[in-house]
Amino acid sequence: MQIAFHAQSHKGLVRKLNEDACLALPEAGVWAVADGMGGHAAGDVASQMVMDMLKTLVDSAGTALSPAMLSQALQNANKALVQYSKQQLLGSMAGSTVVVLFIQQDRYHLLWAGDSRCYLLRNNKLRQLSHDHSQVNEMVAQGLLAASEAESHELANVITRAVGVDSELEVAVCADECQPGDLFLLCTDGLTKELPDHEIHQYLQHDDIADASKALLHSTLVAGAKDNVTSILVKLQSISNVNLIDKTIPLKLKNV
Repeated sequence: MQIAFHAQSHKGLVRKLNEDACLALPEAGVWAVADGMGGHAAGDVASQMVMDMLKTLVDSAGTALSPAMLSQALQNANKALVQYSKQQLLGSMAGSTVVVLFIQQDRYHLLWAGDSRCYLLRNNKLRQLSHDHSQVNEMVAQGLLAASEAESHELANVITRAVGVDSELEVAVCADECQPGDLFLLCTDGLTKELPDHEIHQYLQHDDIADASKALLHSTLVAGAKDNVTSILVKLQSISNVNLIDKTIPLKLKNV
């Protein structure tokens, strides 16, 4: 399959610092986004450290790359961040959510911790593949809170799992077969807290993923962009359609 992608990161309209980070390694079939926590000299360091450790692992693994190796890279990042917090931040926390997409042959693998999300648009139906590791999501799962009340709940920003928060990290995983035309969206919560799923679905139906990606960012900014916003679109095309699509589009915007 031919793969096209578009990545972008913006500090939003309120935050002074962009604590998000993203990674695009199309030759290895790996894309990731991270949302740092901890403020200046912590959140941005945390998210970038996670991306750097993933890249180092991918570069060294070559064709032997596997989901288990990516999970180990996140475990290593977790240990490094815990140590960084102890040594450099006097015990204050530097943490990061993360979601990683790995496409290998005809299968996709998803790894994540926290509330950065992955969606799949297939046959014009949008589905959230990841589930948020958050206090309100656990309350919804237990029947203690209606899903419609989750975003506005006072505990909406409480994350129950992230890289660097605890000494041990449990990485969530899922995998399935790919289909031609699949469109994946990786994003931080700066996007999903501003745009409802039905609006995201609307923009993802655009034929050009660069235009779809820019429309998502523009709408997030129009909505107020109270947090940093990072997203990556990854689209799979069949071999027969290679001549009908643009070349892979690597793009990372900071503070634009």
